[in-house]
Amino acid sequence: MAWQLKEKRVLIVGGGDVASGRLQSVLVADALVTLISPRKGLHSLTKYLIDEFPDRITYHDRTFSGPEDLDDVQMVLTAIDDPDLSHAIHAMCRERKIPVNVADVPPLCDFYFGSQISQGPLQIMVSTNGHGPKMANVIRRRIEENLPNNAGEAIEKVGELRRLLRERAPGAEIGRKRMKWMVNICTSWDIAELASLNDEMTRRLLDDGWDKGCVPTPEDVGGKRKQPETRILSSNLALPIAFSFLIGCCFARLVIKAHD
Repeated sequence: MAWQLKEKRVLIVGGGDVASGRLQSVLVADALVTLISPRKGLHSLTKYLIDEFPDRITYHDRTFSGPEDLDDVQMVLTAIDDPDLSHAIHAMCRERKIPVNVADVPPLCDFYFGSQISQGPLQIMVSTNGHGPKMANVIRRRIEENLPNNAGEAIEKVGELRRLLRERAPGAEIGRKRMKWMVNICTSWDIAELASLNDEMTRRLLDDGWDKGCVPTPEDVGGKRKQPETRILSSNLALPIAFSFLIGCCFARLVIKAHD
């Protein structure tokens, strides 16, 4: 589930390293932030963000004062080295039915933060449900290393194609047909081909594809022919194959010599 935080009020209690990460995450989601923490303990990144986004961050140089700090708040994030206060804030949030995340205390969290990958509109989150944040980072890096560089661009182009298709063929009664055609495009074209879509190709795709009830290839609408993949042997295979080749050469020389 992706929670829409745009223009919603999020309270962050704390200003250290963890809080700065939380602050970055909710700012990217276009939330309105109230930050409560003594200035003395503010992380350098937190200070920078407060100064950089005065229109989105309301900063209070003090500690959490009580239930009145929860007025008009729709989410609460705490990241403080005070277990008693953290438990108290959690209890107040539960009374008001405000979702809360208490850093490093999974039983007191209504939701968890994950390790995120972002490529334009592409958002991937890896979560360990609070059990192993470091493992989430390790797995996220493995996934990121294997993602095509143009995946985000491909999604943007598909989104534009989908928007234009809805304009050309509006109405809920053909929604299933639109969805089936888009699914066929996304499964028959690869990511690089989708990322290469331009205005002319998109127009031809709709004219020659949707209007005629078929799924053109990229070449049909003016795209480039897909180049065959060049496979590179992994280091695990390269050495045994090279060794076998050398043995084969030596064996061939022995046979020739024996024949002579």
